Amino acid sequence: MPVLRPAPPRREPPTAPGVRIPLFSLLIALLALIVALPGTALAASPTTGGKRPAHPERDWLGSTVRRHEPQTGRTPPPSLTASVEGVDVSSHNGNVPWSTLWNSGNRFAYVKATEGTSYTNPYFAQQYNGSYDAGMIRGSYHFALPDNSGGAAQATYFATHGGGWSGDGKTLPGVLDIEYNPYGSVCYGMSAGALRNWIADFLRTYRARTGRDAMIYTATGWWKQCTGDYGGFGSVNPLWVPRYGSSVGELPAGWGFHTVWQYTDTGPTVGDHNRFNGSYSRLQALADG
Repeated sequence: MPVLRPAPPRREPPTAPGVRIPLFSLLIALLALIVALPGTALAASPTTGGKRPAHPERDWLGSTVRRHEPQTGRTPPPSLTASVEGVDVSSHNGNVPWSTLWNSGNRFAYVKATEGTSYTNPYFAQQYNGSYDAGMIRGSYHFALPDNSGGAAQATYFATHGGGWSGDGKTLPGVLDIEYNPYGSVCYGMSAGALRNWIADFLRTYRARTGRDAMIYTATGWWKQCTGDYGGFGSVNPLWVPRYGSSVGELPAGWGFHTVWQYTDTGPTVGDHNRFNGSYSRLQALADG
């Protein structure tokens, strides 16, 4: 009778040079590597499922405006009847010399806190607390990515990562920075109605989380093109408008006046300089709520 012996263990194919690996396996491995890379546009947020911004360090208030709208020179505009000088900063400014800005007359500051639902400014503490310590009234802003995740999700992320508000007399309400898409289609591939709904969701959620109505930062050209020049937010949400030159220019529909004007992106020390449309006491009133 023949003797049954166990089959020899299966040997894996060698990986020596010259041995071909199926093309399908290579493609699967390559795709997995791309998705796993940090900071890629395809990488999903670990908390919300939204895409991680690919270059958030290059996205700040007005970073897309000059590329899309004609702007005038660097000449500072004439002073308003009553106005207060201020600045806005983000991670691209690094550690900011706040005493220098205070000594040159700046009395308020806005600091980028978040973008999408996965990015927080690594310099936020130095910038937000440093401006406060220098004596400024300060606030924070969120760089919106409407095609990334919902308005409510981004407002919640913002409110819990630096966008909160306290009635200490030195904290301004948060700002929704909604401008030209730095990652693709100008209007984020969304209809005017969809963008209006997204903005409304953000504003409603921010109000519920903080008790304050957020300010809207937007360029008139973007607002007209992408929201259909919607006028429904002007009676509640203050307007911050960029225009680099000697006048604030045309405002988006719904607002009869601006609250803050970003009048240059090439000013001293930090680039972005602003004027609050009113006296210092009115700025304090905006902080007080």
